[in-house]
Amino acid sequence: MSKGVQTCLGILVVLLCPMLSGCIGADNLTNLGMNRGIPGGLTLACLDGSTYTSMVVEVDYHPGYKPESTSTDMLLERLESVCDKPQGIQIQFSETSFSNEDIWSANDVRVAGWDAKSNDPRDGSTLYWQVLFPAGVYEDSSVLGVAVDASTVALFKDSIDDAENIFRRPSAEKIENSVLVHEVGHLLGLVNTVYTSPADHEDSEHPGHSNNEDSVMYWAIESASIANFFDNELPTEFDLNDKQDLIGLNDGSIKCTDQLWRP
Repeated sequence: MSKGVQTCLGILVVLLCPMLSGCIGADNLTNLGMNRGIPGGLTLACLDGSTYTSMVVEVDYHPGYKPESTSTDMLLERLESVCDKPQGIQIQFSETSFSNEDIWSANDVRVAGWDAKSNDPRDGSTLYWQVLFPAGVYEDSSVLGVAVDASTVALFKDSIDDAENIFRRPSAEKIENSVLVHEVGHLLGLVNTVYTSPADHEDSEHPGHSNNEDSVMYWAIESASIANFFDNELPTEFDLNDKQDLIGLNDGSIKCTDQLWRP
């Protein structure tokens, strides 16, 4: 079977799977006693290099749940390609024993994330974002990752491992690669979270996600349906529309809302 036929079959199976509620968990943000922003709320702080000249992605992982180096290396490359940080972007790892090893809500992720943060998201000239790798699963077990506020996302390795099909095509490592970039893409505001794109590339049935299966922001990347891409090659890049949106947000040609910081 040719690669093209395999891809088409994989996409067809995905489209026949039940719809997912979404991987942007921005519920109950007003009940936390402080403004932590919505996913995309620090988009301009990442894209602009005038105030926040460096960036750190803090990775807090439960013992035994450290992410694959391919995933974090890829994330660093993607951020460096779109964010202006003249003093560089770093990834820092911290083994963290989260008390919850069972079922997580968006608010559980948010609270655990802020408890574990080493720095405020805006500390001096450094912007800090955070990725959690806890034990356990999201309350919707088909969700592989979730963005919960302007600086915090979580990936659920137990669910990612379960999403690997019996042929390991795609493998859990490749799934993790795509899901990590996807969730941080939501921190960048993609797709249409804190703006309205001039391009028609948002999936109408999955708000906040791309309708292009070649974009890492494609809606199926967030879910266990990802296992149905049989050719083992998953999107890991922002597509042209994603990149043009980020350029427009940075140069002001696209209006950006709900920002915790503006240049």
